[in-house]
Amino acid sequence: MANKPTNPSEYDRRITIQRFGATIDDEGISTEAWIDVITIWADRKPLTVKEFFEASAVNAQKSVKYRIRYRTGMLSDMRLIDLRDNQTYNIRGVLDDYYGDHTQTHIIAELIENG
Repeated sequence: MANKPTNPSEYDRRITIQRFGATIDDEGISTEAWIDVITIWADRKPLTVKEFFEASAVNAQKSVKYRIRYRTGMLSDMRLIDLRDNQTYNIRGVLDDYYGDHTQTHIIAELIENG
């Protein structure tokens, strides 16, 4: 697939990627918690019709797609926090190296609702 130019101004949201794992608190006690992996710029788009039906879970209407600069190590057991609207999303899928040219990674994420 041809290279798709990446316009930096399109990345208008700050997101923090987190993983669940063991941490050591101030008293030296190991606990399980969400740990920040990285905070990066991203853009958010609604799912396309095809992506919507492929996500055909009960809560597909609460799913969105985030696009970040190419990054390895993104896993579906991670989550992200959109710092613009302070919403937390479970990562449901990662399309690593979307165009095959090491420019973009797409993340399908589902909103975590409290309550």
